Amino acid sequence: MTELLPQPGLGFTLLTYILMVAVLVVVHEGGHYLAGRMFGIKIDAFAVGFGRELFGWNDKRGTRWKVNLVPLGGYVKFTGDMNEASQPSPEVLALPAAERADLFVSKPLWQRAIVVAAGPAINFAFAILILAGFYMALGHPLTPPVVSMVQPGSAAAKAGIVAGDRIVSIDGEAIGRFEDIVNTVMISTGEPMRVVIARGGSDKILTIVPAMVKSNDGFGNISRHGQLGIARGDKVIERVNPFEAVGYGISDTISITGSIASTLKQVVTGQRSLDELGGPLKTGQVTGQQASLGVLAFIAFMAFFSINLGFINLLPIPMLDGGHLVLYAVEAIRRQPIGARVQELAFMSGFAALMTLMAVLTWNDLGSVGVWDRLSGWLS
Repeated sequence: MTELLPQPGLGFTLLTYILMVAVLVVVHEGGHYLAGRMFGIKIDAFAVGFGRELFGWNDKRGTRWKVNLVPLGGYVKFTGDMNEASQPSPEVLALPAAERADLFVSKPLWQRAIVVAAGPAINFAFAILILAGFYMALGHPLTPPVVSMVQPGSAAAKAGIVAGDRIVSIDGEAIGRFEDIVNTVMISTGEPMRVVIARGGSDKILTIVPAMVKSNDGFGNISRHGQLGIARGDKVIERVNPFEAVGYGISDTISITGSIASTLKQVVTGQRSLDELGGPLKTGQVTGQQASLGVLAFIAFMAFFSINLGFINLLPIPMLDGGHLVLYAVEAIRRQPIGARVQELAFMSGFAALMTLMAVLTWNDLGSVGVWDRLSGWLS
């Protein structure tokens, strides 16, 4: 049996999780802030955390920069906003038009949409810069998608794959390197895959049904994923210039986003269990584990989580940035703002949906760390 890696302590896990969340909150909310400033919008506060203010300061523009008691989240409050739906307060509505000109609610629809979209956008940009930095410093993996070995009895062997075959595409998606094969197969749910291979100067189409296996990440976390049973040749690392590094960062960010979307679709359609999704407790645990492997592993995980944060915030759920954008799209089609009552109901339902999902994921997290098993043992 493979010996597990030592688990980081609770204090270390909490510290690294809070650090990662704080950094990504500043990044995400910084996107909203910078876009708001670009359009001359007045901003009351930029907060890291929720609850009671611990400390802060006012800048020359009148914005209050503050750190609050609960360090898990943050927000930018535009002047005149009454709630999360950015509805103006009665006092603001009573102001003359000239005095409302620099408020968020008075800006053209396209400017408000850019301000809202800037948060998720900067999450993706942040991840791209981290990945580009890795590629510039460490090189970019570009192992040819050529099979060096096929495991007997594996899914690949049953489909007719042999050593020397080059994987050209999987389910219509072009394969440029062996790493692309791994990324594609990992999120498989065992459904047949249409694989095009190059052999002997001609292409051949095969149908492969990936085997579903469970693997351990070294810390005891079990994941379920697809496996073909093939091995790559010697790993190739190419040196890249800054422009190439950014290009690869963009490409990988798009690929990771697609994987997240595919996984979410699999959960919604029942192909993958909701139990496989982690919540805040699991995320915190994995953050500490990755940080225990070193600074580079921690930064790499932060990039991955930043992409997750950007993607989740674009979901069309009220309370999230994507929900705002959907309401703006409806407003653009109707050519008039949506009624205040409708907005309130939308955001209340969105809040309820998010809290329900968070409760389910937290329940899963408690199960994954053995809380329910221990409780059952105590009660039996």
